[in-house]
Amino acid sequence: MPTDTFEKTSWSWQLSQFQQQAGEWWEYQFYRFEKTLPELPNGWSISPWLGELLKFLFWLVIGLFVVWVGWQLWREFSPYVYSWLNRSGNLTNFRAKTRSSESSIALLLERSQEFYRQGNYREACRCIYLAMLQQLHQKAIAPHKLSRTDGEYLQLLRSAVTPIQPYETLITTHEQLCFGNAEILPDNYEQCRQAYREISPE
Repeated sequence: MPTDTFEKTSWSWQLSQFQQQAGEWWEYQFYRFEKTLPELPNGWSISPWLGELLKFLFWLVIGLFVVWVGWQLWREFSPYVYSWLNRSGNLTNFRAKTRSSESSIALLLERSQEFYRQGNYREACRCIYLAMLQQLHQKAIAPHKLSRTDGEYLQLLRSAVTPIQPYETLITTHEQLCFGNAEILPDNYEQCRQAYREISPE
């Protein structure tokens, strides 16, 4: 019990010492500031509340300046930070991630064939589409991004891959799955399967 009391007292004492030193530093700085001001006529002086207001404004300006500098530095260097973190993570787990990506693609293609055998052509086409996205992520052509739409994928791929036609087939079929009422037929599945073969020849 005495030890706990001593530790709490010690911590609060250190905090009070810091506050005292900060207060003395501020008084010294304010004293220097007062010295630089033109001499006031006799009987004039800065009131205590005005001194407190100036002190508050000073720290407010300093705080805003520090926040602004921090924000500018973050905007400038955050891409490098993310790139470095991503690169170091990739270097550490590169082989494991590659094996995981390959197995997930194989699993999606296997599920696609199962859905096809069950006559569920919509889900069969969707699995091929997801395998395409996984492959694009694995090759770092279009890393996974939940907010990216099919239209944005197409726009990105048009400037990154050739030929574009197989990707267009898979993406437009997926758009029909999500937004269209057209029935997905075995022919649609065969088109998707052929398109995937063209972008990922075995």
